[in-house]
Amino acid sequence: MHQIEVSVVLPAKNEAKNLPSLLWEITHSVTPEQTEVIVVDDGSDDGTSTLLATLAGSFPLTLRVIVHPSSCGQSTSVYHGVLAAHGKWVITLDADGQNDPADIPKLIETAKQVNSPHFCVIGYRQKRKDTRWKRVQSKVANRIRQYVLDDDTPDTGCGLKLLPRRTFLLLPYFDHMHRYIPALTKRLGGNIVCVPVNHRARHEGQSNYNAWNRGWAGVVDMLGVRWLMYRNKLGSINEIFTHEK
Repeated sequence: MHQIEVSVVLPAKNEAKNLPSLLWEITHSVTPEQTEVIVVDDGSDDGTSTLLATLAGSFPLTLRVIVHPSSCGQSTSVYHGVLAAHGKWVITLDADGQNDPADIPKLIETAKQVNSPHFCVIGYRQKRKDTRWKRVQSKVANRIRQYVLDDDTPDTGCGLKLLPRRTFLLLPYFDHMHRYIPALTKRLGGNIVCVPVNHRARHEGQSNYNAWNRGWAGVVDMLGVRWLMYRNKLGSINEIFTHEK
């Protein structure tokens, strides 16, 4: 039995039309025997879990499905996926197909070069395929967030991220925390590495976010994260002696 090195976590709500092609793209971007895919069905009502059960028999990777009977949100979905993960590294990406799985090897190769116990490799979508209004919202939000949190990333909203599983499990959990993973990782003394990645238009379905649930909640959460960073007293340690028998 091969050891799982990478766990790909997909939070999914009503993405049944996008998941089949996305899952097959993932298989061409990873080492199959070292990778598992965890789909967290966040209260979908489009038959997502039934579809995945049908696909599982022919899927060449380890495919695991976690179901929320009712929607808990993207952050909780990612959190539960990471809790269930077996891999040393966790890669998250959105289930709508806008993140390109072909960028996964780039994140893995970058992670291998990071000399730090805690880090986050995050995608930077330089050519967004969203509507003009959504791009304007993101641009403004990113500038404000960078000013307040100094989180070393121009695009914290990119769903394509790689972290050591143990790093993620040290981050404080709260609703919407997935937007602040770089800042929370930096709070641990971790490194943030941004990698240019592809971005694609959504082919099926519609976004679960709008200006209201991204805006006001974002302001409150950002101030909370700033407080956490200000109150950080983790410091550092050096192990000076080990004796084994």
